[in-house]
Amino acid sequence: MTSWGSTCRGHGPVDRPGTLLLMLLMLLLLPLLLAHARPVSAMELRHLEQAEMLVTPATQSRPLTSVFDAASLPDQWTAVTLPHRFVLPAVQALPEPGANRGMATVWYRLALPPLPATRDEISLHLLRWQAAGRLAIYGDGKLLYRSRGTPTWNHFRHPALFIPLRDTPEEALPRTLLIRLDIYPGATGALSSLYVGDSADIYPRYVLREWLEYQLPFMMSAAFLAVGLFSFCVWLARRHEPIYLLVFVIAVCNITRRWHFYASLEMLPVSDQWFGWLTYNALNWQIVALQFFFLLLHKREHRWFNRGMVGFSLIMSVATLPLSGLQPGMVLLKPMLYVGPILFAIVMVVRNVIDSWRSRSLEACLLAAWMTASLLFGIYDWFKVKNQFDIEGFYLTPYSSMMMFVVILYILFRRYVQAIAEAERGRQTLAIRLSQREAELAESYERLREVEKAQTLSMERQRMMQDMHDVLGLSLIGALRRVEHGKLDEHEVAQILSACIDDLKLAIDSLEPVDADLLLLLATLRFRLGSRLDASGITLLWQVDTVPPLPWLDPHHALHILRILQEALGNIIKHTGASEIAVSTQADAHGVQVQVRDNGGGFDLQQGLARGGKGLRNQMRRAESIGARIEWKQWQQGTLMILHLPLVQ
Repeated sequence: MTSWGSTCRGHGPVDRPGTLLLMLLMLLLLPLLLAHARPVSAMELRHLEQAEMLVTPATQSRPLTSVFDAASLPDQWTAVTLPHRFVLPAVQALPEPGANRGMATVWYRLALPPLPATRDEISLHLLRWQAAGRLAIYGDGKLLYRSRGTPTWNHFRHPALFIPLRDTPEEALPRTLLIRLDIYPGATGALSSLYVGDSADIYPRYVLREWLEYQLPFMMSAAFLAVGLFSFCVWLARRHEPIYLLVFVIAVCNITRRWHFYASLEMLPVSDQWFGWLTYNALNWQIVALQFFFLLLHKREHRWFNRGMVGFSLIMSVATLPLSGLQPGMVLLKPMLYVGPILFAIVMVVRNVIDSWRSRSLEACLLAAWMTASLLFGIYDWFKVKNQFDIEGFYLTPYSSMMMFVVILYILFRRYVQAIAEAERGRQTLAIRLSQREAELAESYERLREVEKAQTLSMERQRMMQDMHDVLGLSLIGALRRVEHGKLDEHEVAQILSACIDDLKLAIDSLEPVDADLLLLLATLRFRLGSRLDASGITLLWQVDTVPPLPWLDPHHALHILRILQEALGNIIKHTGASEIAVSTQADAHGVQVQVRDNGGGFDLQQGLARGGKGLRNQMRRAESIGARIEWKQWQQGTLMILHLPLVQ
């Protein structure tokens, strides 16, 4: 045998939410048990079940007065047992709404039993009166209570009454009650039994009944409406999820069609006609919204049936518009109009029970179970409105609305929990994918570092080879050719070899990290070329001051700076005949300056470039490649070379 749990499966663990739902349903069923249980009377309470009834036709209608003499009524009373149901014959024309003229009157006369004289507060408790009309209660001819609502409103609002029988303890208790019901001809009505006794015993029973019958459904419907408004706000932000809009429509229709259960006993803020139109059509559109709500749960669409329900609701909404004042709020036709929604609801329940069972959706199955119970409750209340059942019991459809609220709230709760679970699973999946991606990126980064390292080594090797070819190689080749032609002696060869060795050492020194420190690089140059200057008889004046670090200074740029300064010093040694060289540094907002000054004969830059010398051009090319600039100036008896190095490339 297939179990419920295996047949209607959800999308996650439902044990705890299912248990919570069952507990809530049990709490909702508790008022139903209390509702159909007759109150147990205390010793002081008197249960009035025997009465006499008299009907006066509309032609003998009497105005409502504060004092009434029962002896003025015809002596044609009939003994009845309460609760009592009656049907008045119809007439050709219905009265205007709100008028007593033309309304028949049903009279009930009850004899009050003797009550203890020691009691100060004695009250009357009427469980329910049900009629399309007005109620008035007299005690020994004095008006004790009169209904305030219109006949149509009173037909739908069926409250219990708590009526004090006297104003002061000194006042005598009435011995006879006279109940007057003015109702529309052709309508049905009913009157429940009454209790009379001490107010302290009656009032708790009255309050309990009022709370169970009206206040509890009202609070649940108000909570349902709050959830509906919240769902509407969610739908505004998530238009692709129509289920939240349907929850809002269902909540609004629910509280509208149950208006008479939640409002006070005062007059309606709208006419009777519009009140009847709103409450009736709210039921039709609630059924339509529930049908589409089912569709979102079990995903089985019956297109023609859905269109038929929408079409029926549209037709009834137009056909029942209160365009005429002849019908007082559809009070006589409304019970028959409910036959259409009931038939549609029967077909709807059968279809959705089958579709929910086949879809294996727990949410759809729960809603289908509620809809089945709601249909049975609605049929029961329909017969109750026609006074076919005990009128002293509670109407069940308000509790059906409470159950609907619990089921829909549970469905929204499940979807919220599932959304959180999906978000957590998505976050976990994203974390796993992110971890995998990080591992892949780390691996790729390692490979890139290896490739970059190999590429850097290759570029450095090429740079060194190019530099050695351009500087050291050309010097050695030139010296070799001059030796082969016998143009150099041993001393000159030694000088050339010494210069080549210096070039090689400078190239090797440029590979050492200098950490953006220009002074360290200049110190390396001084160390390598100091002996050569001493051998040439040139005095070196070292006037180097602290300068800002150069972040871009790396081995590649360092070699260019060394070559520029080496070329400058070499030119001074070879061509100027200087006896003194000064090297200094300066810093400003734009960068750092390295100045090389000699006291030789000087030279003209344009003539040097015109003669085709490669030294000056190489210096300018190297300076341009590192974003620097070289400037030559005449300096007293010699030449000043300024190497401008930027702070940031």
